[in-house]
Amino acid sequence: MSLNNLKPAKGSTHRQRRIGRGQGSGYGGTATRGHKGAKSRSGYSKKIGFEGGQMPLQRRAPKYGFTNINRVEYKAVNLDVIQQLVDRKNLTEINPEVLRANGLLGNRELVKILGRGELTAKISVSAHKFSATAKAEIESKGGDCSEI
Repeated sequence: MSLNNLKPAKGSTHRQRRIGRGQGSGYGGTATRGHKGAKSRSGYSKKIGFEGGQMPLQRRAPKYGFTNINRVEYKAVNLDVIQQLVDRKNLTEINPEVLRANGLLGNRELVKILGRGELTAKISVSAHKFSATAKAEIESKGGDCSEI
């Protein structure tokens, strides 16, 4: 076998339909589009979500609520994750730069420290927000919390 004698498997290729090339082709006349209607016309494209005149799903479904344009999103980091980081890297200070360097925080993301898990090390943590339980846990171990 070489490149000059390769060919597709038997039955895997088909003749191309030459539509709209006269009656003799078998696909002349309406050119497989049927008679009349918007779909038979040139330049036809259906609007997205159009259901043939039936009320579209997007308009049938009830609408509620609103999007607060002033919402501030925080990335949650729990105390157990911080403790693992402290154990692995031997850290005494945690801040957004340290979290970014270890892949826990993306660029331009704000961080909130949450209280899941146990903390055993005395560390100083600086973040954008703290939950009450996280703050209490850090300070009970002799560490300190500072909001940026």
